[in-house]
Amino acid sequence: MQPTVTATMTDPIPGRAPAQAIASRPASILRDLPVPVLLYIAAVTIPIAFWVGPLFMTTLRLFLLIMTIPLTVQMLRGRYGRVFATDILFILYLIWSSLAIAISNPEQAIQQTGSVGIEFLGGYAVGRAYIRTRESFVALCRLLILIVLCLIPFAISEALTGRPPLIEILRSLPGITSVQILHIDIRLGLERVQAVFAHPIHFGLFCSIAFSLCFVALKGIIGDTRRYIISAAIALSGFLALSSGAILAIVLQISLILWAAIFNGSKWRWWYLIGLFALGYVVVDVLSNRSPIKVFMSYATFSPHNAYWRGLIFEYGMKEVWSNPVFGIGLNDWDRPAFMHTASVDNFWLVLAMRYGIPAFLFLATGYALVIARVIWRDFGDDVLMNRLRRAWVFTFLGLTFTLCTVHIWTNIYSFILFMFGSGVWFISARPSDPSEPDMESGAVDPRELRYHRTISSGGVAAPEPLVLKSLAPERNNRYSRFPVRPRAVAPKTDSGP
Repeated sequence: MQPTVTATMTDPIPGRAPAQAIASRPASILRDLPVPVLLYIAAVTIPIAFWVGPLFMTTLRLFLLIMTIPLTVQMLRGRYGRVFATDILFILYLIWSSLAIAISNPEQAIQQTGSVGIEFLGGYAVGRAYIRTRESFVALCRLLILIVLCLIPFAISEALTGRPPLIEILRSLPGITSVQILHIDIRLGLERVQAVFAHPIHFGLFCSIAFSLCFVALKGIIGDTRRYIISAAIALSGFLALSSGAILAIVLQISLILWAAIFNGSKWRWWYLIGLFALGYVVVDVLSNRSPIKVFMSYATFSPHNAYWRGLIFEYGMKEVWSNPVFGIGLNDWDRPAFMHTASVDNFWLVLAMRYGIPAFLFLATGYALVIARVIWRDFGDDVLMNRLRRAWVFTFLGLTFTLCTVHIWTNIYSFILFMFGSGVWFISARPSDPSEPDMESGAVDPRELRYHRTISSGGVAAPEPLVLKSLAPERNNRYSRFPVRPRAVAPKTDSGP
């Protein structure tokens, strides 16, 4: 006997979940996010560290040490959808970078490959495996927004006092430690906020990731007034990091949102934007005595001094890349003028090429670009919710792509960005809602007339059967009438922009 369940206003229709249905579900974060994702996010945002003999271990690395290999094997077996070229390219990047370290720094090869490798591949695999539906993606958006909002009081306190209370508490507990408390030069009369991360830049990037996920993805799920206020609060939190890279990421996202809204009626709007970027690049290249990349970096900083410094880093960093194109320089110091006293390189993409060689850079950059390009051109038709979720993810990573030219990332935020990247791969193969299905959003069908069955599959999991409309059942629609029955019209859905 198959159990029969009658759908209510809050029950998801099999195969789809409109924005209102998702919004009306209580405790959707705990219900729609798998436990491993909750544990992963907790490990990222609660930076607990400890020593295991000579090894410095964090809760994030411990979690990924357990999860990475099983998830990667299942991913390559097609357990989480078909295998994409990016999956293979990322593994090739990990293999090549491990080989590069083994050649340049053999004494550190095991530790470096183990720690950085699991942060990279593990973060990607967790997102790839567990974020595969619109429900789980929306729940992830809600969770990240909630975390940023909870951090705001601590961020304001740190901006005024220079003391990160949460990190201080963790470092005071016996048997464990946490990230270092940084004391960086004051900017605009405020201390730079690191909150729970290893560097203020990382906190700013975390906030920037949550921005589009709130403003774009949650449109229609939460009220507009609340969405505007929360998005503004997230942007303010990112500003408290006082990092030009984090602010740049948010500004780029806002620019993309405005462009999408202004040219909402044009199907060529993104081609216009690409053409505008290409034209701007050519004009700068012709009229300026600096390369367009150096011009971009000069405007993506707080001061001319920082712009000049980043220009020098890029110039001498590229010399190292061309001098060591195959396996890079590993963890060794790089050649630069004597007055450049710090070895820091504020450019994630440049660090990859310098440290591991051009092949490693190409493996990672190509895999990264392939997924973003495929998600950009993925069309979900009239499925407004899916289009908004896709757009929010794309805006986030387009902003990050440029920002990573001006900052470097490591430890928790490094893994987290790969996790968020993996969380968007499912858009490539996701199916839009069938427009022929009744839509609870449009009000075309009385929700009281919806019912569906759940059958028990061979694996013991409840699987929904096709939707049945009681109003269309033969026994109820064969009554005599002089007037033909006219189906109720369903207005087409449009998306008015972010």
